[in-house]
Amino acid sequence: MTTASPDAAADDGVDAVAGRRFEPDLRSITRINLRPMASPMPLGFFTVAIASVMTGCLQLGVLGPEARGAVALCVLPAFALQFLVSVLCFGARDVIAATLMGVFAGSWLAYALVMVSGVPDGLRALGVFNLAFLGFGALMAAVTRPKRALWFVLVVSLPRWAATALSGLTGAEWLTRTSGALGLVVALVATYAAFALLLEDMRSEEVLPIGRSGPARAAVDGDLSVQLRNLERQAGVRRTL
Repeated sequence: MTTASPDAAADDGVDAVAGRRFEPDLRSITRINLRPMASPMPLGFFTVAIASVMTGCLQLGVLGPEARGAVALCVLPAFALQFLVSVLCFGARDVIAATLMGVFAGSWLAYALVMVSGVPDGLRALGVFNLAFLGFGALMAAVTRPKRALWFVLVVSLPRWAATALSGLTGAEWLTRTSGALGLVVALVATYAAFALLLEDMRSEEVLPIGRSGPARAAVDGDLSVQLRNLERQAGVRRTL
């Protein structure tokens, strides 16, 4: 009678002590394919800018109350565009940008549906919605600071969401006007961010300052090894989210 040595058992993929099978180290035969893609963020920021101009002009009175339905229809495509940006950001493994753009997409859809339908108490409902959105934006601003383009757009959006929420709940005209003016500020900041990112992608270097820092700066200035660091632990590669 012969017995297998522990080394032989290990070679066969069997734990000699517990009699259990184990999976061999697969790192040497694993290949991860990366798909280069263009940045969707300029599209996302330009969409924020255009939709903010439309809603801001309505709140400022540049467009009369009878234009609510038309503004809602103009804003509705922002939902589709930012939803597309969110999906592409998930594919690019940028969960912060994907989450932000996805929630922006949902907000434009909610605004468009309420305004075009003219449902009773629609503005009050949007007021509550914007209060919830304000809380979301504050949490996102706390984690997006290294990504300064996103962070600046969020920072200037927070007071606008607050003014929009309070104007919807109270009906105060001055708050509505304030929200409209802040919407134009958001549009300016988002336009700058989109244009800066477009120039950066076209010239493969930073042309207009965006203010990246920390991991966001390393992601742009670092070599390929920086991009692939901890790749095996990222969503889509690991077994579970």
